[in-house]
Amino acid sequence: MTESVLIIDDDIQLLLALSQRLERSGYRVYTAATPGELEQLALNQIDHILLDLKFGDYNGLDLIKPLKQRFNPANLVILTGYASIATSVAAIKAGATDYLAKPIQTSVLLQSLAVDETEIPTVSEHPLTPAQLEWEHIQRVMQAHEGNISATARALGMHRRTLQRKLSKHSPIKQ
Repeated sequence: MTESVLIIDDDIQLLLALSQRLERSGYRVYTAATPGELEQLALNQIDHILLDLKFGDYNGLDLIKPLKQRFNPANLVILTGYASIATSVAAIKAGATDYLAKPIQTSVLLQSLAVDETEIPTVSEHPLTPAQLEWEHIQRVMQAHEGNISATARALGMHRRTLQRKLSKHSPIKQ
């Protein structure tokens, strides 16, 4: 039986990338990019949940208990781009099984979802290339800066024209 994963994150690019990675590793993936999508899910049982710490206007810590009651997952993993010791402790106390910082390597994510060490799925035969990882990172930084090219280029430590050239190319992530 294929295990299921629910990814709850308002970052659409990351949501797509994580979905593709987990599907290639053999998981059945469901996603929710908004609180409305999460409410409309017609599922009662999910094996694993990946939850963004800052999901829209919600604090992911407040969603842990209701999600565990609704879906009864074996794992509920908090993913965050804003990792801190205080929030990691709060997440574990609230019932999360793990707390991981973004960007995340596929192998680390798969280890976090494994119930025991013998269940760790193998990483896809086609791991993400450096270009794909760079594209994902650029998209996250761009979203954090609300699409502002200059601010994104400064945050990435590159010239604005270099960033524009990278963005003008098609995404290296295979659809």
